[in-house]
Amino acid sequence: MRRYGLYDARRGLMTALAAGTAGLLLWVATQVGQQSTGRFWASMGIVAGAGLAFAILHGLGGWTKGLRLRLSPGTFVFGFLPTLVVAGWVLMATQPGNGWHGGRFASWSSSIGVLDVVHAVGLWHGVLAFGIGLVLGLSLDAVPVASEVVVADAVPAPQDAPVVATQDAEATPEPADRWVADEPLAAERDAAHNAEPRTVVVGPTRDE
Repeated sequence: MRRYGLYDARRGLMTALAAGTAGLLLWVATQVGQQSTGRFWASMGIVAGAGLAFAILHGLGGWTKGLRLRLSPGTFVFGFLPTLVVAGWVLMATQPGNGWHGGRFASWSSSIGVLDVVHAVGLWHGVLAFGIGLVLGLSLDAVPVASEVVVADAVPAPQDAPVVATQDAEATPEPADRWVADEPLAAERDAAHNAEPRTVVVGPTRDE
């Protein structure tokens, strides 16, 4: 596990940076206030930005070399859009004063029987806005960068030239040492062949 030491340290530092950035943006949102419809939506936008910054900076801590940022279509459609609709509905229905179409969303909530739930959840405006930004940030992920691989055109290998075998090439020459070793034996055979035959005279001796 020692090889993950640097990775874990970088991820921890990026997570701390993400939390610090989100906290700073939340403080900025409190300075804007919610005294009017414009201020309310401005502060909610800053809080949503805090959630987005937290998700992105935290994700950066897990990146390694050769990765790029990518928007996941499936996460965006099935994760972010439902969150945006539900949380945005609650924010619209529970915004302070007579905000943009607030009465219309409250009337629709009453018609479908969820007005009490909307009012209960609407007490956490900041949490809803933060969640919108956070889920949007989670729709981004890191994927490996596709390296360009240049494949050269395949060049057919030249066919081997036909080998014409000749009788001389096939014949295996005898080693010269063999002839040198056979020279004494050959000389003896030649001498024996050329020598005069020995004659033996058979007859009566002088004593007889």
